[in-house]
Order: sequence, then structure tokens, then C-alpha cells
Amino acid sequence: MTEAAATILPDDRKLQELEEKFDPEMRFRPTVPPATVIVKWLLIALSCFHYYTAGFGLLRETTHRGVHMAFVLSLIFLVFAGSRKAQQQEMRHSWSTPGGVPLVDWLLGICCALSVLYIPYVFDGLAFRVGNPSMTDVVFGSVLFFTLLEATRRSMGWPLPVIALLFTTYSLFGPYFPGLLQHSGASWSQFINHQYLTSQGIYGVAVGVVATYVFHFVLFGVLATRIGLGQLFLDIASSVAGRYAGGPAKVSVFGSALFGMLSGSSVANAVTVGSLTIPAMIRVGYQRHFAAAVEAASSTGGQITPPVLGAAAFLMIEFLNVPYQTIIAAAVVPAFMHFFGVFMQVHFEAKRYGLRGLTDEEMPRLRQSLKLRWPTLIPLVLLITILVSGRTPYLAAFVGITSCAIVGVTTQASGNRAANWVLMILLHVALIAIAFATGNEWIKLGILAVGVALAFAGRHFLKVTGRIGYGVLVEAFETGAKYALAVGAAAATVGIVIGVVTLTGVGFKISYIITSWANAIAGGLAAFVPAAIASPNGMALFAALLMTGIVCILMGCGIPTTANYIIMVTVAAPTLVQLGVEPLVAHFFVFYYGVLADITPPVALAAYAAAGMAGSDPFKTGNTAFRLGMAKVLVPFVFVFSPSLLLVAKGFTWFDFVVTFVGCVAGITILASALSRFFLVEMKRWEQIVCIIAALLMVYPGLASTLTGVALTVPMLLRHFAAWRNTGRSTVVA
Repeated sequence: MTEAAATILPDDRKLQELEEKFDPEMRFRPTVPPATVIVKWLLIALSCFHYYTAGFGLLRETTHRGVHMAFVLSLIFLVFAGSRKAQQQEMRHSWSTPGGVPLVDWLLGICCALSVLYIPYVFDGLAFRVGNPSMTDVVFGSVLFFTLLEATRRSMGWPLPVIALLFTTYSLFGPYFPGLLQHSGASWSQFINHQYLTSQGIYGVAVGVVATYVFHFVLFGVLATRIGLGQLFLDIASSVAGRYAGGPAKVSVFGSALFGMLSGSSVANAVTVGSLTIPAMIRVGYQRHFAAAVEAASSTGGQITPPVLGAAAFLMIEFLNVPYQTIIAAAVVPAFMHFFGVFMQVHFEAKRYGLRGLTDEEMPRLRQSLKLRWPTLIPLVLLITILVSGRTPYLAAFVGITSCAIVGVTTQASGNRAANWVLMILLHVALIAIAFATGNEWIKLGILAVGVALAFAGRHFLKVTGRIGYGVLVEAFETGAKYALAVGAAAATVGIVIGVVTLTGVGFKISYIITSWANAIAGGLAAFVPAAIASPNGMALFAALLMTGIVCILMGCGIPTTANYIIMVTVAAPTLVQLGVEPLVAHFFVFYYGVLADITPPVALAAYAAAGMAGSDPFKTGNTAFRLGMAKVLVPFVFVFSPSLLLVAKGFTWFDFVVTFVGCVAGITILASALSRFFLVEMKRWEQIVCIIAALLMVYPGLASTLTGVALTVPMLLRHFAAWRNTGRSTVVA
């Protein structure tokens, strides 16, 4: 048995199996030697490439993106089967299926890698080829175009490749489209020239962000989980919220919020946290579909929770040209609102049905957990410190990854050996020296070499033991790369969509169409809505936001959050900016509604994963999760009309922030009680309707609307307090 196999807990394997079952991006095909060995070391080489460049300097832009894509796309043909049937079928090694992988997949991987690396190879003469591609350029570009679509289909399904093909059709057959959408069209040579030889297409910003930022944080999340940081977060959540009414559900909310700091994946969050919380929720009395919905709704917050967030947050850095600290600061309050909304519905549901919390026997011992696992907090603290210091996110990820490795191999679980701590401190001093050193990269490499030598010497001569072995580090580098394959393919395919938009100018046309429709809707509403309540411009903006939100949710039903965000930012965000919305706010609006698709039927991946673990109906789970995530539905509208909620938006004032924040907290609380039909006692139907209206008024930015909403809730509050005082406790409904 290898060291990795001996060290990885069975629970880790079970979680990986659950992720593969419910997330199409994790459905990897079984292989046999030599393919198993080849794939393993290619994945490790990909992680090592990104780890090295993050700490010691990126390569030339085109070369860096080319190497990244060559690894990612070629590996997809080896890791993902061409069909579901082939994926489930374990093939034997033969001349036609080397290592259990069909020969055609090996050839596709090689062709794809060669076509990607062709651009860095001819880079010096690329300026003379753009606009006048040779036949060789067109051939290699065509090979990459079709193999990219096939790689994306294998790793993510049909929706995104179909969208890319529709945009491609539009670019080629522009003269045949009606009205405003008509354009002169492009030949295949012109299309490949734009998509392949320029940075406006496949080699564009989306691939650059994944290759520069996203990959590193995926790897950090895997390593942080391996050393036990995720378990520490769950223990903290259980200790904080577990003993109260409906404790396991509240643990789910807190645990998902904390775990979301490490993982930007809704499904991974749902599977990891839900494997512990869903059975506990069912055990204390929550219905199965509700237990699954709580975990699904909480888990979608992982993509909006600082400091890591999801991949789309790193794209904002490039699109908006703002520091990552700005994105983190803007995300804090909306993320709080989402988790607060889920928490309050969980609380009212528990009170309504009289559900218990965890007993002392069921709760972890926080003091013991902190004693065992407090060193696992060091990598996260260092990562956040580097981020807020103004250095690059990829350097922060490098420090976080290295610190995870140091903590993993040098800190003993019992924490009672001085040699462990001395070695850990020395290695962290070397790490900080690498992070803050400037100048010769050979000096940094020398420091790293000395650190590695110290680690090996301490391990083998001083008998220093850690919480994980070297084999687990190797396995984590392999797993981290495997988890990043699908998002890499998605980023490249979305580049095709962006390329069509820049080639044809269709983005401006779509913006004009949306603006015209929004103004027409606002004109129709003007006859019914007094100008004192909403101006024509405000109604037009609201209509545009509503249309954009609906499209984001529909798009998100078939494609991942990152791809959804890029497409909508390219097509819809300019419309919102044209209507007066600040770019940062417009991007956050699109981002939030894209994430919402993970709990919106009919394709709600996080809800389906949670439903599978709870044994509940997936559609019912998705509907309930959407209801629990109602705060995420409302808050984006709030920060559009009151940007102060994002803290760093232009025009921030403390008065606007306090009024909006208090109104949101009060409104979300009342809305949660109305949706649960319980405050202090069970609500009557008229109270439920009035409270929904009052909650919407409270959430709407402005002191007058908030006070009006509060006034509407007074009759309900008086009746509930009187009933509660008479009974001396909250009424329990059977």
C-alpha cells in the first residue's frame, strides 16, 4: 500500500465518489496502467507548473496560457470518456485501448496539445500573421476549435458547446439574420484568425484568469481540506450553533459559510458539509427534502464568500481592473445577507416544529479540536495577509499552498514535540522570505531548496511526524489539477463567445434591444405607478435587471457559474452600465444571479447532490432551496439601487449603508418568518401576505419605505407577542 493510500481517510474517498456521482465535472473514467501512471504524472506536472510560476514568476502571457491549455485540454481526453456508457465501462489494456483509453482519445489529446502550442511556437512572427493567416494557421486553428468543443462536451455536457456553436453560426452567417442583428458576416479564415491568432478569442482573458488565479486556489482548497482545516471549521460551526433549536441545520449554514472560504464549488461544499449535516438534520426531525435544501442553499454561498470566492471573482479583477481586495470587500455584506436569510428560515422552521438541537454527546469538543487542529489555520491567515497586503492573488495562493504543505508534514496531531514546531517556524520564515524577496529568482529557488532539504532532514533524522505524509501531498496535487480541468475547458470555450461578440459587435446590438424593451416596459408601468414611488428611469432599470436576472438563471441551468458570468458580462452588463449602474455593481449582479442557478430547478446541481444524500425528491429539494435562498434573489436588486451595500462602490455613505443594511436585515427576517409561517406563534394567512409585502418594502433602499414596512408588521408583532406571553413559550405545531 502506498503512503498516500494509507494516509487518505476512507471518508475522503467517499466524498470524492459522491462528487463524481452528482457533479458532471467530476465524473472521471477508470484507467489501467500505463494510462493511470501517465495521467497521474501529467496532472502532477500541471500543478507543479502553476505552483512554480505563482511563486517565481509567470511566463510570457501567450506561452503561459498555451502551456496551461495544452495540459488541460489534452488531459480531458484521457480523463473523461466520450460517452456515459464508455465512462462506466472499465476497459482493458490493448493495442486499440492503451491503458484502457481508446486510441482515438490519445490522438485527439495529442492533436489538441499541438494546436495549442503552435501559437507560442510562432509567437515572434504572430504580429505579421494576424489578419492574414496562412493555411497552416487555419488548419491548426480549426483543429483546436473542434477539439476544444469536444473536450468541453466531455467535461461539462452539451449546453456550453451548443451556445458556442450558435454564436459561431451567427458570426459566419451574419447577412442572413433579420433587422438589427444583421451584419456583414465572416469567412471561416477570418473567424479562425480572430479566435486563434488574437487574444480576443480562445486565448483571451478567461483562459488567462484560470491559468493565473483560479487553478491555484482550487489547489489550495484541496490541500487545506487534506490537512484538516475543513474539519476544524465544521467543529467550530457545531460548537457555535449546534446546541440551539434545529442545531444541525444551523451547523449546516455556519459550516458551509466557513467551508466556502476554501471551496468555490457549490457541489463540493454540499457534498463535504452535507455528508455530516444532512443525516443529523433528518435525525432531529427535519423533513428529508428540507434538510437537503438547507445544505444546497447554504453551499451556494461558497462561491460568494471571501476570501477565496469562486472563479468568477478573479475574472472581475481583469474585467474591472481593480485589486482583489476591492472584490473581497464588496462581497462581505451580500454574502452575510445570503447566509443570514437561510439561517433565519432554518430558525423559524425549527421553532415551528419544536425541533431540538444537538446533545452534548453529539457535539464535538471544541477545545480538543482546536488543540489538535489550530495549526491548520496558519495557511488561511497567511493567504489573507498576503491578499490584503496588495500583492498578487497567485502569490497569496503560492504562500497558502506551501504553508499547507509545511503544516501538513511538520505538525504532529498531538502537538507535543518541540522539533515539530521549530521546523515549522523555520520553514515558514523561509516561505515569507520567498514571498517578500525581490530581485534574483535563483535566490528564491535556493531558499526553497533549503526549505525542502530541512523538511526531509527533520522528517528522517529528527523523526518529525506530521498530520499527513508526502504521499498525500502528491495525491492533493493530482486531485487539484483534476478538479480544475473542466473550468479550464469552459474558460477556453467561453473565449469563442467573447470572440464572436468582439468580431461582430453583437453586444452593442443586444444592449440596445434590452434597453428598448426596458424603456417600453417602464412606459407601460408609468400609467399605474406614481412618479413619486418610482421614476421612469428607475422602472426601466428594474425591468432591465429583471430580464438580466432571468436570463442569468436560464443560462446557469446548463453551464457553470464562471462561463455564465463571462457570457452575461459580455452581453448584458454593458446594458446595465448604460442605464447608470456602476460597473462593479453590474458585475456583482450578474455574478450573483449566475450562482443562483445552482439551486434553481430544473437543473440545480447543488440541490441534486444534496437530494441524493438525503434520499429526497430532487425537484422538491430545488424548489425549497430556492425559497431558502430568497435573500440572494433580493439582495442584488438592493445593491443596484443602493451601491453603498457593497462598501467600496462609488458614492458610499455611512447613512445609506446603515439604512440599507438595517432594512435588509429586518426585511429578510420578516420574509423568512412569512415563508416559514411562523414568528412567535404560527401565522395566519393574512399575516403572511402582509409580512411579505412589508419585507419587500423594508428591503427596498430608503428610510421611508423601511419605516412603512415596519409599520405594516406592527399588528402581527402585537398579536404574536400577546400570544407568546399568554402561553409562556412558542406554540409548537404538530
